[in-house]
Amino acid sequence: MSSSQPPAQSDKGVALVTGAARGIGRAIAIRLAEDGFDVAVNDLPGTPELDEVIKAIESKGRRAVAAPGDVSEESVVTDMIQRTVSTLGSLDVMVANAGAVILETFLETSVEAFDKQMAVNARSVMLCYKHAAKQMISQGRGGRIVGASSMAGKQATEVLFAYSATKFAVRGMTQSAALALGSHGITVNAYAPGGVETRLLDAFDNFLEPLAGPRAGRNGLLAITAVGRIGEPEEIAHLVSYLASKEAGFITGQTISINGGSYFD
Repeated sequence: MSSSQPPAQSDKGVALVTGAARGIGRAIAIRLAEDGFDVAVNDLPGTPELDEVIKAIESKGRRAVAAPGDVSEESVVTDMIQRTVSTLGSLDVMVANAGAVILETFLETSVEAFDKQMAVNARSVMLCYKHAAKQMISQGRGGRIVGASSMAGKQATEVLFAYSATKFAVRGMTQSAALALGSHGITVNAYAPGGVETRLLDAFDNFLEPLAGPRAGRNGLLAITAVGRIGEPEEIAHLVSYLASKEAGFITGQTISINGGSYFD
């Protein structure tokens, strides 16, 4: 294939990853391209790293398209899916990865902060699950839906009150959607990372530094992690790669911990 020829449509199908400009989302998008998927990537408008992810996907010989927007808004999600299908031909894997964090305790959390976290971390997942499922059902060949929960969605954290609530919500939505969609050949699962080298971990360190010193977040996680290290985004992507595969067709409704043994569930 000459460099002037665009890649052919993938036999694997098309994946869409939200929050894909950096961190875990970026790693997932690139891994799915390595697996043979064409990939649509989403993040907030004006996020400069999104272009770099597009280039990285294309360097793997796969087609890519950017679909920026705030996925807590329903019209954005429907437009994003329509753009993915019209440009790349279908939607076979949806990874609802986008999220944000506000570091506040229960007593500190305002209604406004709580609602913002719910919109970004829970409503966006619901919208992505719902509209991806509708598209997959219309295609008639099943699909894979994967969402982002967290270690904080299995064991709540004091300084992550609203964030913990949203990630527990993802687990519930994942189970319910799995029951609704199994007869269509669509599996729905989620991943629950522990400490991973991302901006969230940096924010956790910065938040705790005045109270407990530099790198307090990392050090606290290391103290309870069986493997004795912080994870990498690519390690989350490895799991998503499997959940997106044909081989994972008998796994659904699960939220799988990837935490190096910070706790066992």
